[in-house]
Amino acid sequence: MTECIFLNSSQGKYFILLNILLAYINKSQNRSSKVLDFHYPHQLKEGREGFSLELPDQPENLEQLLVDCRDTLKYGVKTGHPRFFNQLSTGLDIIGLAGEWLTSTANTNMFTYEVAPVFILMEEVILKKMQTFIGWSEEEGDGIFSPGGTMSNLYSVLLARYHFFPHVKTEGMHALPRLALFTSAHSHYSIKKSAVTLGIGSENVFLVKCDERGKMIPAELEYSIQTAKGKGLFPFYVNTTAGTTVYGAFDPISDIADICENHGLWLHVDGAWGGGLLLSERHRTKLRGIERASSVTWNPHKMMCVPLQCSAILVRKKGLLQKCNQLSAEYLFQMDKHYDTSYDTGDKTIQCGRHVDVFKLWLMWKAKVVHSTHPSTKPSAYLHCKLQNRKDFQLVFQSKVSAPATTVLRRLKGSVHVSKVAPKIKAKMMESGATMVGYQPLGDKVNFFRCVFSNPATQKADVDFLVDEIARLGSNLSHLKYEPNQGV
Repeated sequence: MTECIFLNSSQGKYFILLNILLAYINKSQNRSSKVLDFHYPHQLKEGREGFSLELPDQPENLEQLLVDCRDTLKYGVKTGHPRFFNQLSTGLDIIGLAGEWLTSTANTNMFTYEVAPVFILMEEVILKKMQTFIGWSEEEGDGIFSPGGTMSNLYSVLLARYHFFPHVKTEGMHALPRLALFTSAHSHYSIKKSAVTLGIGSENVFLVKCDERGKMIPAELEYSIQTAKGKGLFPFYVNTTAGTTVYGAFDPISDIADICENHGLWLHVDGAWGGGLLLSERHRTKLRGIERASSVTWNPHKMMCVPLQCSAILVRKKGLLQKCNQLSAEYLFQMDKHYDTSYDTGDKTIQCGRHVDVFKLWLMWKAKVVHSTHPSTKPSAYLHCKLQNRKDFQLVFQSKVSAPATTVLRRLKGSVHVSKVAPKIKAKMMESGATMVGYQPLGDKVNFFRCVFSNPATQKADVDFLVDEIARLGSNLSHLKYEPNQGV
């Protein structure tokens, strides 16, 4: 406390800012506080109680900047709140947050060892540890942290194409046959987006049929590959999903790996959501066969609760990342440096500047160790059991809950247009601000709620609150009549 007496005016303002951040953290953990204070875009653009998004012509004083910081948090969404179920990335881990603060304080770049020596070595250590959990040998394995799972999946398609056609790097797509890649109908849209971005084309992405639980059917994959070959396409890549976005389904990796091996295809596992189960003795069997993959996407910012962003692309073939992406910019990657230039990892990436995403994960890993990082399925199982005993809810599918995500469908009796229910309840829920859960349609299923559990602070009472809140907000929606030809 004595030190605070000698703070100058500017330092005192920074101390106040720290208090603003700490107060927000405490409020995010307080169940009596709202998850969000919702305002429509036009309301925020118009300004709220002294908070303006407009940029001034003259610099504003520190007092106003502190007000702006407080209001920015006030009108945002508390994704660390135990009653926030809207996305796969939830929770607010204090150790991870400390790691993010230190990362921002260091404010360095991950392209060369000379400017980020400690972080470069930390990345090497973490990537090797993750490769060990996948099951690759010491002689195998490479990787890099990237800006999210979509970019990691993009890397996988990029590397697969280069692996089969290295001359694409210099000659371009015109020198290649028409390529075909395969992914499940329930997979993340980033696979199709990667095909679009890399010039392969969305029409050459084959969406493989899934079973009722959302898992890719191996026989359908074999059929799709044969179909592509029959059309004169060159199959080269198969994506399997370990934890689909909606159902949380895990594709049968081993069976799919057999097919890929038979046809000589690159096997990628999108474990952005489910990769964290590799840390669980109980649940890692869901990813049986992952060691046979050519590449893996793993997002610690999801199931492992690391603050955003933290995603890794892991590649079994060492050196492929470098060969595929290296352009040897002379102002960065000089070969006559006085240290081992293999630690200048920036030429492995399609980026130049790269944010330090590894430190917060490294710090959390040291603090928690493996045995305390695997997710609990208790909230999911509790919700599943609770909904089975209620007549005003219906499960999208009936199955034993064993993954840390549950999907539910809300129905009302009578002539209510069911597809309107979830959007109407969600709108009222956001205006109320007490909790937050996502919804969507899928295939022939109308809009349903998708409840995600990845915040370790969530308890049974929070699940009870969510269910009761949905029921309360939907209790007066009987006026929603069915309208022919109206979509979900």
